[in-house]
Parts: sequence; C-alpha cells; structure tokens
Amino acid sequence: MTRPRFLPDNFTLTLIGVVLLASFLPASGQVAVGFGWLTNIAIALLFFLHGAKLSRESIIAGAGHWRLHLLVFGLTFVLFPLLGLALKPLLSPLIGDKLYMGMLYLCALPATVQSAIAFTSLARGNIPAAICSAAASSLFGIFLTPLLVTLLLDVHGDGGSTLDAILKISVQLLLPFIAGQIARRWIGAWVGRNKNWLKFVDQGSILLVVYGAFSEAVNEGIWHQIPVVDLLGLVVVCCILLALVLLASTLLGKAFGFSQEDRITILFCGSKKSLATGVPMAQVLFAGSTIGVLILPLMLFHQIQLMVCAVLAQRYAKRPESVPELMAQVDP
Repeated sequence: MTRPRFLPDNFTLTLIGVVLLASFLPASGQVAVGFGWLTNIAIALLFFLHGAKLSRESIIAGAGHWRLHLLVFGLTFVLFPLLGLALKPLLSPLIGDKLYMGMLYLCALPATVQSAIAFTSLARGNIPAAICSAAASSLFGIFLTPLLVTLLLDVHGDGGSTLDAILKISVQLLLPFIAGQIARRWIGAWVGRNKNWLKFVDQGSILLVVYGAFSEAVNEGIWHQIPVVDLLGLVVVCCILLALVLLASTLLGKAFGFSQEDRITILFCGSKKSLATGVPMAQVLFAGSTIGVLILPLMLFHQIQLMVCAVLAQRYAKRPESVPELMAQVDP
C-alpha cells in the first residue's frame, strides 16, 4: 500500500512512539542507570564508526573549515542569547518570568554533540566539520556558558569542575573517534561497503537519547510542575525560538556562499542546545535553588529540536547524491 502523504516517515513515527513510551513507561532507578550505559555505548560506537569511515584528509579539511565554525559559534553563543533578550518583552508574558529565566539559560548553553552529528550524517552533510564544530562547541561552552549566564541572569556559580567535564567529553567522544581512526586501516573498506550499519547506529543513538532525555523529564514531574496553559505557552515560545534560529542558519549559510553539505552542517550544529550539558551545569550555577522549573524549557526545547531536525534530516537525505558524494563512496 502507498503511504498517505500526510503521514510522516517511519523514523519520525518511531520518534513519536519513543516519546509516548517514555511518557507512560519512563526509565528510572537501576533501569535508568543501565539505559544510560547503553546510550553511552551507542554514542561511543557511533563515533568509532565515524572515525573508521572518515579519511584523515577529510578530518583535516573539516577542522580547517574556520568560516563554518565561526558561523556555528556565532549562532550558538551570540544569536541565541541576543534573541532570548530581544524576545523577552514579547514572550515572557506567555510563560512568566521564572520560566523565561529558563529560556535565557537555554540560550547560553553549548550545542549538542551526538545528535547534531547523527542528524548531519543522516542528512548527508559535512560530517568532519560537524564533528569538529560540535565537539569544540561543547568544550568551549564549559567556559562560555557560565559567563553568558552571569551576563543574562546575573547569576554566579561556584566554578564547577571544568576538568571533569573535559575528561568526560574526551572519554565518551574523542577516544572512540581516535580508536576508529586507528582501526580504519583494517575496517575502513568494510565500513564503507556497509553504510546501512552506520545509518542504523545514527538513528538508534538518536532514539536512545530521546527516550533517556524524556524519561528524565517525566521523572522530574514535567506534567505536574506547571499548569497546562503555561506548558502550551512554553511549547509555543520554544517553537518560535527554534524557528528563528533555523531560518537564520539557512539564510546565513546561503548568504556566505556555503555548499549544500556545509549548510546542512550549519543548520544542525548551530540550532541545537545540549540537555546533557545543561542539566549538570544548572546544578552548579544555581546551587541551592530548585532547578526543576528552570530546566523545563531546556527539556521541552530538546525534544522539539530533535523532532523537527529528524524531519529535516529525512528530507535532506532523500535528495539526489552529488558528484563529490559519489566519488567519496569509491574511495575507501
């Protein structure tokens, strides 16, 4: 049977099913701990396979793509905070001052790493540039986010453990990628011939992150902390912010003359905010305060950005392959 046009693709439907599953059967206790380990393994496997797939020449080219990295950093650490401040008089009456503090905190956070790279890969964007840009955003965010929070909210944290955060990022992301690079001489050709495995890991890691993140939100009492009207208003505010950043990412990518693969990378790396980084940082920056309501905007924005980007990535993935992509498949 032909799929009706009004229905989303299978991956988006699966994402919706995962959100519903987490809403009614969230992971908690030892199950959540075990699920967290499973998610970390999936993410490590994702970076290992990307390391085995990408040639060193392409990685060097991605790291040297400074114009793209500057634009992504500008979207993440300049445009987001400016939009948050500019929209406050208009949007804060919809959700109240306390929830809008959470929106400003969201604007100060670094980009996601695993989902940005997974969506870029799914959409056939510039993966080496995405890896370099997303990882650098996460590392620099350790220093920039506390500064932006101080400027936006006039809140002073106790400094946190910067070294622990850098070590965690390195162990979870950089080490598997380096291991994949080392193993490339033995398995690179096999990975190139079996791209479906990499696509499965990409999609699987996204589904795991969505379930884990939404389970945590449900366990935090996301459905009981605020009235339904305020929750609907918060969804609207998050959608407006995301739509403006997606529009700016698209227009700026075209205005600066980036290729389609680069524009895809800019779109998925410059429009995301990290829940995995945001929650631990909130515990340090807002020590002694109840952070449940404060991080609620981040929890909702995180789910919305995953759902929207999943649809966009699937649409980009359906476009015809370009000549450089076809040549890359021949070169193992």
